[in-house]
Amino acid sequence: MPTLFQQIQAGKVWDFHGGIHPPSRKERTNQKPVALLDIPDRLYIPLRQHIGVPGKVLVKVGDRVLKGQALTQADNAMAVPVHAPTSGTVLAIELHTSAHPSSLAEPTLVLAPDGMDEWRPRRPLDPDQVDIYTLLERIQESGISGMGGAGFPTHIKVNVKQPVDYLIINAVECEPYITADDMLMQERASDIIAGIEILVKLLSPKAVLIGIEDDKPIAAASLKAAIGQKDNYFVREVPTKYPSGGEKQLIQLLTNKEVPAGRRPLDIGIVMQNVGTAFAIAQAVLDDIPLIHRVVTVAGETLAQQQNVLALIGTPVSDLLNACGFQAEPQQRIIIGGPMMGFAIADWSVPVVKTTNCILAPTENELGAASDEMDCIRCGACADACPASLLPQQLLWYSKAKDQDKLAEYNLSDCIECGACAYVCPSEIPLVHYYRVAKADIRETQREALKAEQAKARFDARTERLERDKQERLERNQQLAAQRVAQQQASGQATQSAAAVQQALERTQQQNAQPLDKEQIIAERERKKAEALAYQQQKQQAVTSAPVADDAATPAEDPRKAAIAAALARAKAKKQAEALPEVAAEPAPAEAPAADADAKKAAVAAAIARAKAKKLSQQEPEAAVEPAPAEAPASDVDAKKAAVAAAIARAKAKKLTQQEPEAAVEPASVETPAPDVDAKKAAVAAAIARAKAKKLAEQAQVQQIEPAPAAEVTEPVAAPAESAPEQDAKKAAIAAAIARAKAKKQQNSEPL
Repeated sequence: MPTLFQQIQAGKVWDFHGGIHPPSRKERTNQKPVALLDIPDRLYIPLRQHIGVPGKVLVKVGDRVLKGQALTQADNAMAVPVHAPTSGTVLAIELHTSAHPSSLAEPTLVLAPDGMDEWRPRRPLDPDQVDIYTLLERIQESGISGMGGAGFPTHIKVNVKQPVDYLIINAVECEPYITADDMLMQERASDIIAGIEILVKLLSPKAVLIGIEDDKPIAAASLKAAIGQKDNYFVREVPTKYPSGGEKQLIQLLTNKEVPAGRRPLDIGIVMQNVGTAFAIAQAVLDDIPLIHRVVTVAGETLAQQQNVLALIGTPVSDLLNACGFQAEPQQRIIIGGPMMGFAIADWSVPVVKTTNCILAPTENELGAASDEMDCIRCGACADACPASLLPQQLLWYSKAKDQDKLAEYNLSDCIECGACAYVCPSEIPLVHYYRVAKADIRETQREALKAEQAKARFDARTERLERDKQERLERNQQLAAQRVAQQQASGQATQSAAAVQQALERTQQQNAQPLDKEQIIAERERKKAEALAYQQQKQQAVTSAPVADDAATPAEDPRKAAIAAALARAKAKKQAEALPEVAAEPAPAEAPAADADAKKAAVAAAIARAKAKKLSQQEPEAAVEPAPAEAPASDVDAKKAAVAAAIARAKAKKLTQQEPEAAVEPASVETPAPDVDAKKAAVAAAIARAKAKKLAEQAQVQQIEPAPAAEVTEPVAAPAESAPEQDAKKAAIAAAIARAKAKKQQNSEPL
């Protein structure tokens, strides 16, 4: 039995399941040469025209660019750049309607051509003189992606490490109306073969299989003539049937191999490229012309001239229609792509992109609008026509029910969206529409699941990192604790500290091991509060008992402060003494007459009180001021105590002097009336007593104030505590206390 390669060499062609035979309608455009269009007024160049991510923008608004200049830079493996189709000025980089069934806006560069069509410098390569990596880099830099399907980046598809058995060039172009590849093969067959040779150098396949439908005899002959006598290059004409141009279907036609579900052709040793892609590779390597234009079929009965045109990437669809004599009808539809897999657009300013191969402008009679959807009658025609051997009816039910598990079970991902099932459906059900929506939902679900997995991975990594940091801190603290214990043991204080550290570590480990409940937390909080309160009480008791326990241990006070305090006390005493005569004199006219004996007694009592007050006031300044310079050797604490005792004595004397006039005056108001003579004598005696008290207070004030400067400027002399005995200070304090007690007793014994 001959091997597979022998059967291929013999020209054997196989078949695939299903398929349909719609009217081709290719004769309207495949007999005319490719036309060249004038440069349009505006070019709208989408920044992403392939599967993958857009590149980094290299230009800004207002820049002048040259033909072939890169507008973006590929900074990712799944990115290819876009280039300026002609020279001109960048007007804007903004959102513009995309060439997509959703018609969503996408980032687009708006270029105003200047009409000069000036090229950037070009650097052609010789494929025989450069290595594979240079060729791959040139293919990526030229922005080449698949031009017959979804636009997969070519440099990734041809950069393989595993062996390749067959390189298949797809030249079938099975969809009705479309003849762009047909005319390209008729006019540029030699360039296509040159691009295939570059692919052969990159892939090193055992054989090259060029699949073409049998309704393209001129193109097939052109390719055979360009191949010549090359070994293992085979042009195979396959029967005209839709969708024989599908990747998996063409592989089955040429090799009788089936690509497993969910796998790629490379997994069975096959790589497939479109003839348009091979032509773009040849131009990029041999002439350094990036992918800036492509052949587009413009067809439809609303056009005066249906033909293929070489359109610049970014040309608005409206410019292509107008160049072909477009005459719009009411409710006019414009379709990008063929009638089977294309989609209608509402905005005719949508630009031509790298994957645009056809623009249709049909009349209502030529290509009627879809009618209303009816219920499925379960005829099974869709299953018979499906080239992927799927069950479209079940996929429809599960798509409507959004049952993604069942959709995966019935291999929805293998659907190539060829539209054969919808073409044969008698109920006019748009099956492909439901499949596209279901695929989009599945992709979104997978994307969300991937995000959730990534978030979980980040959370796990963070948790692990925090736990690792916690263990490292614990180990570090244990090491530091061990070092402190060792140091304390070396200094003889290790026992108690080590026990405390061990208890703290045990408490920390217990807290880390198991969390405390609410009652334990409250008990621990109360315990800490009790400890803090006990500590504060101990501290307060220590501060209160410190001066009594050991006067010598009390910090020395500044003697200047004591002198200043004494001066302030004397000034206040003087001010109050000046106010005494006024207080004593004012009630005199209002006094009522009293008995002579009573007046004499009051006068005598007042005189005695004034004499004692005078004596006491004379003693107090001397005790407060005079000993200050003499007692320089005494400690600062004794000086402070003496100053405090003197201030207390002066305050009591002041209070006593304030009470004396009241003692002399107040009884008068309650006694019975007396003769005027006695009243005059009592008033005279009271006035004399007040005058003497005032004079005495002034003298005391002078004696108190005069030594103040000396006390203030005198520098404190530090002397040993033994030079000033504490008995002298105590005696002075006792004498002052006795005087105050006597004055108080006599005041209380005076007649009211």
